[in-house]
Amino acid sequence: MAAKKKSHLLIALVVDLVLVVLFTIVGYYTHAQNLDVDGIIGTAWPFVLGLLAAWLLNAVWAAPLAPLRTGVGVWATTVLLGLVVRALTGEGTAGPFVVVAASLNLVTLVGWRLIATAVAGRSGR
Repeated sequence: MAAKKKSHLLIALVVDLVLVVLFTIVGYYTHAQNLDVDGIIGTAWPFVLGLLAAWLLNAVWAAPLAPLRTGVGVWATTVLLGLVVRALTGEGTAGPFVVVAASLNLVTLVGWRLIATAVAGRSGR
């Protein structure tokens, strides 16, 4: 059981990181119409920092796949800290951006965990 939780932990970290970076790539491309690496990194780092803090603050290692216990906490912390860092560094936090960031990250960071627990539940039967 402990080995399974460790593998889930690594999977959860990779999936969370990929989804947060993908959110920033899509958002950056939508506005800049290019895939400038510096621009993407500039957009991504506040949310990646927020995600790393979210993992620590929400003790993800205790239940990496739990949609409510872990997913909601990771989502809320990632978005909140990402937006705060963007505001403190003079980057945009316009209302529509906040709504899109919160909505898309909710769907992805909680959504993939809902799917994973549903699949794990079916395979455990």
